Amino acid sequence: MPQIGKILIISGIAMLTIGCFLVFFADKVKWFGNLPLDFSYKSNATQFFAPIGSMILLSAILSIIANVFFRFFK
Repeated sequence: MPQIGKILIISGIAMLTIGCFLVFFADKVKWFGNLPLDFSYKSNATQFFAPIGSMILLSAILSIIANVFFRFFK
């Protein structure tokens, strides 16, 4: 059970850090969500947005960070 507490604390700190980054550097990351493969559809009654390209980029970046982290702390 103590492991769950540590995981929750670490994930909370990570979310806080990401949130602060997005608040302070929002003008620098306007391109996120406007990449190729980010589909957007608007009509009078419907709006649909599928950020596939942004999620692929985010997944690749997080995978690289996780691999570097686990190689150093193995």
